[in-house]
Amino acid sequence: MAKTNLNEDKIALLTGCFIFLLAALNLAHLDVLGWVVSTNMWTSMDKAFSATTGAYKGTISGVVSLLCTYVALTAILSFGIKLLGGNVARFVKSFTVVFFISEICYMFGANAHIAATPDAQAKFGIDWSIGLTTEAGFIVALVAGIFISNAFPRIAESLHDACRPELFVKIAIVVLGAELGVKAAAASGMAGTIIFRGLCAIVEAYLLYWAFVYYVARKYFKFSREWAVPLASGISICGVSAAIATGSSIRARPVVPIMVSSLIVVFTCIEMLILPFIASHFLYSEPMVAGGWMGLAVKSDGGAIASGAIADSLIRARALELLGVHWEAGWVTMVTTTVKIFIDVFIGVWSLVLAWVWTAKFDKTNSGRTMNFGDVLARFPRFVLGYLLTFVIMLFICVNVEWQPLGKSVISTLGPLRTIFFTLTFFTIGMVSNFHKLMEEGIGRLAIVYVVCLFGFIIWLGLFISWLFFHGMTPPVIAG
Repeated sequence: MAKTNLNEDKIALLTGCFIFLLAALNLAHLDVLGWVVSTNMWTSMDKAFSATTGAYKGTISGVVSLLCTYVALTAILSFGIKLLGGNVARFVKSFTVVFFISEICYMFGANAHIAATPDAQAKFGIDWSIGLTTEAGFIVALVAGIFISNAFPRIAESLHDACRPELFVKIAIVVLGAELGVKAAAASGMAGTIIFRGLCAIVEAYLLYWAFVYYVARKYFKFSREWAVPLASGISICGVSAAIATGSSIRARPVVPIMVSSLIVVFTCIEMLILPFIASHFLYSEPMVAGGWMGLAVKSDGGAIASGAIADSLIRARALELLGVHWEAGWVTMVTTTVKIFIDVFIGVWSLVLAWVWTAKFDKTNSGRTMNFGDVLARFPRFVLGYLLTFVIMLFICVNVEWQPLGKSVISTLGPLRTIFFTLTFFTIGMVSNFHKLMEEGIGRLAIVYVVCLFGFIIWLGLFISWLFFHGMTPPVIAG
């Protein structure tokens, strides 16, 4: 095969944009991806899988939807592997195993006793749950991958051809841009005060969070810039997406953002289990502060918004009990979502900034030559361009309120695919995470930095910033 200049970054851009274009046909009322499998929260296993949209749910079963999704993704990804010059036959064989194990892991994580938040227990007829949301499936996938990698290293090695976490997560991020574009457009109809304060809050948090984590990692733990940048981005900005994007901007080795990502997932679950309950105990009279805090402190989209939803339910119940005030539901979650959207939007901006800084200051290819925009663009991750492109397209379309329902139909088919790619990411992160090698690379020190920065500084600074901008705001009161 002739040598090409394609790499995983560019393949992720092409694949993500192709999937986006298929989903965008919903704008013309053509639902061509509604058959994609969606993993639901369940108590009965036969309800775990279903087609994504109603038009297909009545015609194909969940198992058929799962098989169709497997065939389609295998074909699309195999084409990408062929363009990369890889062995397609070995990839298909390995990907078959990786795909179905990943989906089973996510399914088990979506069991209602594991995933249902307190406000959802009644819907499933259960009286207890751990309350991790369906993103617990990511943890199950990560743990399963780590177990196989360390207990059965030969099996992990035999599946090596399909263990491409960077490719999977970059495709997911391109798809994520479209979802956030629709959400950002919908947010434009919210109270202007919330949006303005949310924007101010995340700008301030960015500047303080990132600089602090980077300084601590470099000064006190002696990490190189290659490690300190993804670590600072992952802890301070938006978890896995930011770690991968900014790691690519400075051309860090793949192991760096992957290891940071594995820590982010674990600590996100810990935060989800703790922070909403702390907020309900101390911030029941300041619900909007609690919502902003969840968005600034919890380092994943799903985890943050789920934390906001849990805090919303807990705080309203406690305020009704102690204050006799019956607030409307959803406003706490709205603040969390608004803050999180602005944080996500800045991933691309921050990646561009870092690409410029690294090109001009730390990695001058030709000494003495003036850096130009072409140099930055050559370094800038192509998949982030895809993220920005899909974001801007959907934002532009959905600024028109009449188009927002169609925009939501687009992301309704993209959401399950993004979940699948993230699940594949976490399982394959585990599969390439041999503990012996990770210890040699310094994951123990990474975890210490994470704990020190997150629990010693970021959570509390996030609370202060949220208090600064949202103090005194409360949701509308329900009459009667």
